[in-house]
Amino acid sequence: MTGERDAAVADGGGDPADEPTVVVKIGGAKAVDPAGAVDDIADLVADGRRIVVVHGGSTVVDETIERLGMEPEYVESASGVTGRFTDAQTMEAFTMAMAGKLNTELTALFREAGVDAVGLSGVDGGLLSGPRKSAVRVIEDGKKKIRRGEHSGRIESVNADLLSGLLADGYTPVVSPPMEGKESDGGVTPVNADADRAAAAVAGALGADLVLLTDVAGVYADPDDPDTLIESAATPEELAAVEDAAEGFMGKKVMAATEALSGGAGSVVVADANVDDPILAALGGAGTTIERSALGEDDTGDTEAVDA
Repeated sequence: MTGERDAAVADGGGDPADEPTVVVKIGGAKAVDPAGAVDDIADLVADGRRIVVVHGGSTVVDETIERLGMEPEYVESASGVTGRFTDAQTMEAFTMAMAGKLNTELTALFREAGVDAVGLSGVDGGLLSGPRKSAVRVIEDGKKKIRRGEHSGRIESVNADLLSGLLADGYTPVVSPPMEGKESDGGVTPVNADADRAAAAVAGALGADLVLLTDVAGVYADPDDPDTLIESAATPEELAAVEDAAEGFMGKKVMAATEALSGGAGSVVVADANVDDPILAALGGAGTTIERSALGEDDTGDTEAVDA
């Protein structure tokens, strides 16, 4: 591992402390094993690299909902993206699973590995903030409908000063939804936010590189054929090909990648969490790398709003 890490440092031009911050999103699917990412981050942080971790937890959220005697509910948004419908009871389970269980357990894993990790939800310090969305447009039985009682939001601001201050003091932030949902009357409600898009918002705000770890090797030109991995996208045409190939959960990751780059991130890599040294491999060229140049010179930074 040390040889690979030294090679990655050499490729980056020397002192890891002079390299861009890296935001690592660890997926929440049961098939994603965080152990390799934890070890890599421990090594990188020990070498002086600044890392921010953002994690998901869809599987554990679903399990928590079921243990409470409810059924997870997913809906198709008007834009064709499938996402969780989060009513008040579901939001309680979401907060228990994400900020309560998963964030604490992952922070403990990092501390056991020697990382001075600090667990944060998006509500802490207004870390992830934006207006609450109390109703969503969905497609049911081929018809457009309005579902009310939703607890979700679109991140419009990131408290980058909070993260930068922690990083400067040698801490490694471990961030999870919920986010701070702002009500029209000035109130604050914890609400659901997609973890990939949360990681994208953080990477953009910090001007960081983003690594989206998942349970496949990257974006495949043929989603059913791992031998068709798209290794990189550096032009608008290549990005369009990646977007066309991305299906299901991968569509959200590619959307998050474009949001990160539009917000100021340097590059985004979608890579496999379960290979040896997954983050070092991603930073060394494994997976699908999307460069900022893929947005094109005329990019305005605007992205389509999608229900979380």
